[in-house]
Amino acid sequence: MKTMLNEMKNKKNNIPESCLPLFEDIMLISDRNERNTKFINAMEKYLTKEQCFTIWAKNGSCRGMKFDKDRKSFATEYGNKPLSERFDIFVNTIGSGYKSKPNDILLDEKTKTITISFACKHGSMHLEKGISTSLEAYFGQCAGGRLYELQLALGINLKIKDIDVTGVKNSIKDPCVFTFEIIA
Repeated sequence: MKTMLNEMKNKKNNIPESCLPLFEDIMLISDRNERNTKFINAMEKYLTKEQCFTIWAKNGSCRGMKFDKDRKSFATEYGNKPLSERFDIFVNTIGSGYKSKPNDILLDEKTKTITISFACKHGSMHLEKGISTSLEAYFGQCAGGRLYELQLALGINLKIKDIDVTGVKNSIKDPCVFTFEIIA
C-alpha cells in the first residue's frame, strides 16, 4: 500500500491532494489486513474508476515474481517480430497459463486491445474466505499484475481499459475479463 500511496502523490496521476491525508492516516493502522482493506475501500470511495485503474496498473499484484527473468528473456528473443506473431508465440509458450480454452486471451489489432478471461486461483481462495473489499477492487489489482506481465514480455505499453467481474459474481470458478488498451 505504501507504493500505491506514493503513486497517488505523483501529480501526473491527478489524485486530489485533499484525499491524500485520508490515505496517509490509513497507513498508520498497524494491522496489515485491516490497513490494506481500508486502503482499497477508500480508493473505490474517493477515486474515479480511471484513477484506480492507473494506480493498479502501476502496483498490480503478482508483480516482480520469479517469472520476470523468463518474460525479459522472451522480450529479448522475440522483440523484433511483429506484435501479432510475438503475441501468438507468447500465448503458446510462457503465457500458456492464460489459455485454458480457446479465446481466453485475444489480441485485436483493429481496436488495439488485448482481452484476457482470467480465473485467478488466489482470488477464488480469498472469495471463499470472504474478502472485505469489492470484487472490482480485488480483481483490479489482479489486472495490474496481468498488465505488468504482458508489458514486460511483449515489450508494449498497455492501459487497463475495463475489468468485468460479472462471471465471478455468478460463481467463483468463472473468470473475470480484463481488457487492456495498447497505447504504444
